[in-house]
Amino acid sequence: MDGQSKKLRWWIGINGALSVAFGAAILVWPDISLYALTIVFGVYATTTGAAGLFSLISGSLDGEHVGLALLSVVNLVVGVAVLIWPSISAVALLYMIGAWAIALGITTVGVAFWVPMRGSDSAGLALVGLVSVVFGVVMFVKPGDGALVLLVLIAVYAIVSGISQVIFAVDGKRIFEGRTRDPLATP
Repeated sequence: MDGQSKKLRWWIGINGALSVAFGAAILVWPDISLYALTIVFGVYATTTGAAGLFSLISGSLDGEHVGLALLSVVNLVVGVAVLIWPSISAVALLYMIGAWAIALGITTVGVAFWVPMRGSDSAGLALVGLVSVVFGVVMFVKPGDGALVLLVLIAVYAIVSGISQVIFAVDGKRIFEGRTRDPLATP
């Protein structure tokens, strides 16, 4: 596996772990205030964006890094915007999370087809992107439903998306086939 694939897998794995933590935080504190949810989401998005940019800065920049750069910038911009505007209304926050999920999903699908990977890797990454797009669309279609239902939907999305990202990062195909070789080692 080349350096670009390793870097992308590490970033996706870190992002997945943060997604699971974000979703778990919402489920653990179902009565979380809108302000607290806004801060938690802003920190999550900013952290994943910063981690991606740090990953880029630590290596050489070439054409294959554009996908990771786009994913990182989307996360960073949305995270900073939410942190700057923490008094955002509930509906505005839901629309922002929906737009973020759609933008992230479209970018992820683009990366799946742009960055050279094995076929199963591209398909797995594209699936992660499609889950994100579907979630974003649902947020736009049903933003006015009960706040608790939407919090659970956000939490479930974060956990499912995070787990799928972690599975992709550690090479889920090997997990399901029972192979235990280090997925980040050179074949």
